[in-house]
Amino acid sequence: MGANEHGVCIGNEAVWGREDVSDEEALLGMDLVRLGLERADTAEKALDVIVDLLEKYGQGGNCSEGGMAFSYHNSFLIADRNEAWILETAGKYWAAEKVQEGVRNISNQLSITTKIDREHPDMRNYAKQKGWWDGTKEFDFAATYSYINTAKMMVSPGRYCEGYRLLNKHKGSITFGTMAEILRDKPSGINMEGDFLTTASMVSILPQDSSLPCIHFFTGTPDPERSVFKPFIFVPNISQLLDTSSPTIEFEDPVKKKPLFKSKPDRRHPLYQEHQQALKVIDNKEEKAKTMLDNMKKLEEQLFKEMESILVNKHLDVDKVVNLFPQSVQDEIQIYKSNMSS
Repeated sequence: MGANEHGVCIGNEAVWGREDVSDEEALLGMDLVRLGLERADTAEKALDVIVDLLEKYGQGGNCSEGGMAFSYHNSFLIADRNEAWILETAGKYWAAEKVQEGVRNISNQLSITTKIDREHPDMRNYAKQKGWWDGTKEFDFAATYSYINTAKMMVSPGRYCEGYRLLNKHKGSITFGTMAEILRDKPSGINMEGDFLTTASMVSILPQDSSLPCIHFFTGTPDPERSVFKPFIFVPNISQLLDTSSPTIEFEDPVKKKPLFKSKPDRRHPLYQEHQQALKVIDNKEEKAKTMLDNMKKLEEQLFKEMESILVNKHLDVDKVVNLFPQSVQDEIQIYKSNMSS
């Protein structure tokens, strides 16, 4: 997930289906997110970038370090100030749906059914050749390219259905607080635990009024229930984000040595390290945990009020915003340190 200076935001999820996943080195979903953000100034242009790269280079390869093989296809949620798209893939084949009303989400399954606004030119022919579609009944991308019964998709348990239910509950009145609450929800599976822990979370406010800034809130840490959403605004001369930058690993980096990913270096940035130490306190010391979580909540509420004021008053102090995210990170780290040392 990420955002760029044009207000384009992209999130991606791992998906699987009938089409085999390639273990051969190719573009990962995270690569496609980064390249889409680097090269596009609208949501649909980002979609174009991603599908062009899929056609030219393909997707696949191991996305996990340390020896465990883990590969998948990808779905993407792509949005800007004016429009949003869902892009879902199976190898080089893909379908895209323009979001025109209501709420929409993605999760670890294909979800585009019969509303297909753009598609790979050979997607249907390939499905016919594989025997997945007879060429006569209405084409349903998710049903054809995966094993999902799309008639029951919206009532079956799972992250996709639960995510849609939570969004739909607040349709028409979704705020930053609403989105943060949904991302923190563990019973639904949105906020994942265990081996596939939610590693970071993001909420973006994309005003249709182009005179207002897009505001992006990032945790930069796992488990949003025990993290702080911190605001970031693209402005000139932004301060370098040292406390949320992973360390540089030169020649010994396993992404540069073949076979790839056979070792797992410590890529934790300073905020991540402090956050992990704080979690030990939260898990083991009830009184300190309450104080720390209360202070984290107060910091987040204060930051959101400041951002809300920018949007309401239509005034952006660029000199202040230059250090907005780094200062927020420092304030969060200070909360952790003060509670661990007291």
